[in-house]
Amino acid sequence: MTQSLIWAALGTGFAFLMTVSGAATVFLFRKKVNEGFQKIFLGFASGIMIAASVWSLIIPAIEQAKQAGGLPWIPAAAGFLAGGLFLMAVDSLFDRYRKSENRSGLLVFAVTLHNIPEGMAVGLAFALAAQNMNSPELYAAAFSLALGIGVQNFPEGAAVSLPLRQEGLSSFRSFGAGVFSAAVEPAAGMAVVLVSEWIRPAMPWLLSFAAGAMIYVVVEELIPEANDGGASRKGTIGSMAGFLIMMILDVALSL
Repeated sequence: MTQSLIWAALGTGFAFLMTVSGAATVFLFRKKVNEGFQKIFLGFASGIMIAASVWSLIIPAIEQAKQAGGLPWIPAAAGFLAGGLFLMAVDSLFDRYRKSENRSGLLVFAVTLHNIPEGMAVGLAFALAAQNMNSPELYAAAFSLALGIGVQNFPEGAAVSLPLRQEGLSSFRSFGAGVFSAAVEPAAGMAVVLVSEWIRPAMPWLLSFAAGAMIYVVVEELIPEANDGGASRKGTIGSMAGFLIMMILDVALSL
C-alpha cells in the first residue's frame, strides 16, 4: 500500500505541477491578452479537451467495461450523458452571473470536476502496477497515462487562468484558480489507492462522466468564444492543432 501511495503521489503530482505551470502563464501578460492569441488558445484548448475526452477518458472507460463483462458501451454512453446533463444543470445556475465578471466560473468548475477521475485513473493505474510487481508493462502504462494527462494539463491550467485574467481578475487570483482546479487531482489519486478494491467497478462510469462534462464545456463555452464573430479562422485552426497534438500524444504513448 505504501509503495502504491508513493507512485500515485509522483504520478498525480506531475500532473498537478503541469497544471500549475500552465496557470503560471498568466504572469507573462501584464495587460489584456491579444485577442487573436486568445482565440487561437481557446481553440487549441478545445481541441485538447476533445481529444482527451476520447482517448484519455471514453476509450479507457470502454476498455475497462469490456474487461468487466457485459455491454461496454452502456457505462460509456450513460456516464457521458450524465456528465453532460450535470454540467447543463450547473450551467443554468451560472446563468445569473453571465453578465458579470464570473463568466469563466463554469470552465473552472468543469476542469476541476474532470481532474477528479483523471487523478483517480492515475492512482488506480499505479495501484494495479504495485500489486503486480512481475508485470513491468503495467508500470509503463501507468507512466504513460500520467505523462499524457500531465501534457494535457498544461494548456488546461492556462485555459483556466488566462480567461479569468482577461475578465479583470488579478494575476495572482487567476493563478490561484488554476492551482485550485488542479489540487483535486493528487487528492483523488491518493484516495483511490486507499479504496482501489472498491472503486474499480465504477471507473468506466466516472471516466465517461468526466468526458461528457468536458465536451459540454467545449461546445458551450470554448468553441463559441474562439470563433466569436466568425470573421477569423484562428479558433478553428487552434482547435484542429490541439486535437491533432493530443491525439498523436495519446496514441504514441499507448504503443
